[in-house]
Amino acid sequence: MYILLHSSKTMRNAQSGHVPLSKPLFSAQAAKLVELFKGTDATTIQTLMRISSSKVKAVKELYDHWSDGPGSQIPAIDGFTGDIYSGLQVRTWSDDDRRYAQKHLVILSGLYGGLRPCDGIMPYRLEMGYRLPDGRSMYDFWGGSIASLLSEKHPILNLSAVEYTKAVLPYVSAQVITPKFLTISPKTGQPTFVAVHAKIARGAFARWVIQHQIKDTVELIKFKELGYTYNKVMSTNEQPVFVCKEFSGLGLSVRSTLI
Repeated sequence: MYILLHSSKTMRNAQSGHVPLSKPLFSAQAAKLVELFKGTDATTIQTLMRISSSKVKAVKELYDHWSDGPGSQIPAIDGFTGDIYSGLQVRTWSDDDRRYAQKHLVILSGLYGGLRPCDGIMPYRLEMGYRLPDGRSMYDFWGGSIASLLSEKHPILNLSAVEYTKAVLPYVSAQVITPKFLTISPKTGQPTFVAVHAKIARGAFARWVIQHQIKDTVELIKFKELGYTYNKVMSTNEQPVFVCKEFSGLGLSVRSTLI
């Protein structure tokens, strides 16, 4: 089973675990994208990325100092931050967890296409929904190449955002399972979508699958982290639904330190 997550807007310079770094499989394409942005002025980058003037300088410096050689790279799984990675809690992983994830987890990335957890990367900012300085969309640039990382023989557990899966799922024919996470509203008593809860839950779901080495899709309904339980009535084979009465994941935190 493959697990799909996506990269975060912000990153941190941190590393845990002792599994050796691997080289991103699309490092040549990443280098081409970096060269495009190195030759682009700060004002254009600010417009393309829809970021504040206070952030554009830091982003420009990241591209100017980017390198695909060894030295200052960090494992992809350690570099990303935000709600999904708060749920992922990678600092609790053993080296065995990392080795398992290296074979089963794909982190979708605007710059690197698809990353394995131990791929060595440099800090960057490039979301899949951006346009490039030459006018192309990221989807035009990547085409169907990212999907080549996924064997058609194995089902896909989709825990990523639509912005990223648009670069992958149209090009695969394997079974795709996309869990949905709902929280009981204290006002109405009905299951409702809460964005921050769902993001943390997606990370926690990926962590649970990795640490328990879940191989059979029928086992996915056993997920019970953060107060969630499987709701059979609301579920389909392609979209299992998990509902929690009291969400217990808000204490988790992986914060940005770079951009």
